[in-house]
Amino acid sequence: MAVADLYTKINLQYSSKLSYVSTRLSYSRRVSLRPLPQPHNSRICCSVTSKEAQAPVFVNTEDPKKKPDCYGVFCLTYDLTAEEETKTWKKLINIAVSGAAGMISNHLLFKLASGEVFGPDQPIALKLLGSERSLQALEGVAMELEDSLFPLLREVSIGIDSYEVFQDADWALLIGAKPRGPGMERADLLDINGQIFAEQGKALNAVASQNVKVIVVGNPCNTNALICLKNAPNIPAKNFHALTRLDENRAKCQLALKAGVFYDKVSNVTIWGNHSTTQVPDFLNAKINGIPVKEVIKDTKWLEEEFTEMVQKRGGVLIKKWGRSSAASTSVSIVDAIRSLVTPTPEGDWFSSGVYTAGNPYGIEEGIVFSMPCRSKGDGDYELVKDVIFDDFLRSRIKKTEAELLAEKRCVAHLTGEGIAVCDLPGDTMLPGEM
Repeated sequence: MAVADLYTKINLQYSSKLSYVSTRLSYSRRVSLRPLPQPHNSRICCSVTSKEAQAPVFVNTEDPKKKPDCYGVFCLTYDLTAEEETKTWKKLINIAVSGAAGMISNHLLFKLASGEVFGPDQPIALKLLGSERSLQALEGVAMELEDSLFPLLREVSIGIDSYEVFQDADWALLIGAKPRGPGMERADLLDINGQIFAEQGKALNAVASQNVKVIVVGNPCNTNALICLKNAPNIPAKNFHALTRLDENRAKCQLALKAGVFYDKVSNVTIWGNHSTTQVPDFLNAKINGIPVKEVIKDTKWLEEEFTEMVQKRGGVLIKKWGRSSAASTSVSIVDAIRSLVTPTPEGDWFSSGVYTAGNPYGIEEGIVFSMPCRSKGDGDYELVKDVIFDDFLRSRIKKTEAELLAEKRCVAHLTGEGIAVCDLPGDTMLPGEM
């Protein structure tokens, strides 16, 4: 049905706070609007509030099963096959993002919607998860996405119930987590955020695509990823990643600066272990212009001490200088992490990701999420790299970060179904961005 200069008022049945919404629709496409279901503890909005009162118009109401809840202009139904510019587009994919009203997401969502991540022929639906406190801000995010006119962004839905927002998700980017406050023990942070990721794992297991790819960003991300995968037994454990790509990018930056080259000359950089100050930036296997780093940078003391500490503490230094965390570079690293999985890895190179250690060839304890070198064929999957070398320095550092992750695992045993939690953390190590 063609609609031109039509004013629509949709009676929303979510709460008394948002009863009427008016949107000007100026599209020459088929419009399909339907009453949205009453959620049990969340609210999903369709369009922008207006004080004007117009008579309600109902157009081609469809079976609720055919159309997911949506926001504003994204409630329009587009016939992708009927439009010339979309004939070569791929099948729509659903991307769920938690912490969607936060600073990292504020940078990331627009990269996703622009086609920068999945390509210029990949339409997407964004499914944004927030909290009761952030719901109004989430509506603002959806409004900005509307106003940006991204052709590839076909649907946006928002809500505070993970079981609704994660429905049919092909990718889940789990960003939202509670930061460690003053005086909070690391064990407390593990428990508080662990409960969040246990619940999100259950939701993904229940309603997401069974081949959903999950990237955990919220800290402590390695153990949160472990908790999440343990609560999602129907999803392959291999599909869960903890984000250590920002650490890899930081390591590449420092090696490039020291060698006097640009970033693209640095390859084969691995971050081993935990996303904490025990992480191990591997300079033994790294290369500059295809030559081993130790042959280019002959200052072994700098590599073992200053370089390693610089990468481990880079986030904290940034906060001291700028007064805020590295949200923008984190969003860039999330983009890099996804693109490493959906595009083939360059010949001879690899990338870092925190993945499940089952069957790893390095002798690392199984049953934890540990950052290791990976390669991908571009199909969303990956394999662990076998052609890496070790020396005593690298192995001793790996053992230290491995011990920390095993201790964290014992500390959250009550959230992974592995018994009673016992917290014997080997010191209170900091996350890279903590003060």
